[in-house]
Amino acid sequence: MTVVAVAGAGSWGTALAMVLADNGHEVRLWGHREELMQEINETRMNNRYLPGVELPDGICAYASLESALQDAEHILLVVPTKAYRDVLRQIRPMLSSPVTFIHASKGIEPDSSKRISEVIEEEIPAHLIASVVVLSGPSHAEEVGLRHPTTVTSASKHLEAAEMVQDLFMNSYFRVYTNPDIIGVELGGALKNIIALAAGITDGLGLGDNAKAALMTRGLAEIARLGRMMGANPLTFAGLTGMGDLIVTCTSVHSRNWRTGHMLGKGQSLEDVLANMGMVVEGVRTTKAAYQLAGKMNVEMPITIALHEVLFNGKSVKEAVESLMGRVRKHEMEAIPDLL
Repeated sequence: MTVVAVAGAGSWGTALAMVLADNGHEVRLWGHREELMQEINETRMNNRYLPGVELPDGICAYASLESALQDAEHILLVVPTKAYRDVLRQIRPMLSSPVTFIHASKGIEPDSSKRISEVIEEEIPAHLIASVVVLSGPSHAEEVGLRHPTTVTSASKHLEAAEMVQDLFMNSYFRVYTNPDIIGVELGGALKNIIALAAGITDGLGLGDNAKAALMTRGLAEIARLGRMMGANPLTFAGLTGMGDLIVTCTSVHSRNWRTGHMLGKGQSLEDVLANMGMVVEGVRTTKAAYQLAGKMNVEMPITIALHEVLFNGKSVKEAVESLMGRVRKHEMEAIPDLL
């Protein structure tokens, strides 16, 4: 039995805590809402974020981060991207020996354009990091909570660390593969949220399956284009954390990013949509970060640019679609060198 502290008691953090508890580990789930932590301990339910799912007895919820971290061998971070630095700065003085940091959030930090593993390595001294591992893939918390078959990827610069996390999580309904391409796995998980927002918009506008299929295909091409420039293995984007995550996020009503895009396509304002969502929509901030990266690295990302105009510059969704369809003609195979 291993002691794992899970920082973040949202839907995904709770679902992953459940997987770990099912595997016999001692799980300490931390959240900043004291009343929610008390409810989890008393009712074995997290009805705010994962309703209808009874949680295993191996999960104990804490409102005190220091108590949750005590004697933990691994720290699983499942908080919104914008909260990472603050949470890591709280964690740092509480550590006395190296721990494995596992993160399962999907985003890029705007302005700095840092991947989450880079943020961890900036905020936590090297002597307190045993390893950094990313856990990502096509995995809606609602389905993991029901113990439906799910497959994800564990990625790290060090194969032994990726395999350790694979063993930590893998069971009869939660299958884990390993991948050494931490850059590609993080980028695939983050950037697909941009395309899911756009896919929701096409569905909200009623543009049909042809439009969404084209959007997803060309979206994957621009994800791979940026990934290659950042040092990722292009083949990663054909796997679980690229195409797999893209498919599930662009086609499922469980996807917050798709739902947000769908409401935008129906004519609602971004402010109203986010106010009514009740949970973080990572794709909005990631669109800003990817737009900045595309400019810095001179990478062509027309879908990202069009969405950025809609989200932050007041462009109508119909104008954005027209601008994408009206681009100069191209040869599809121009993208092939970017994928090799």
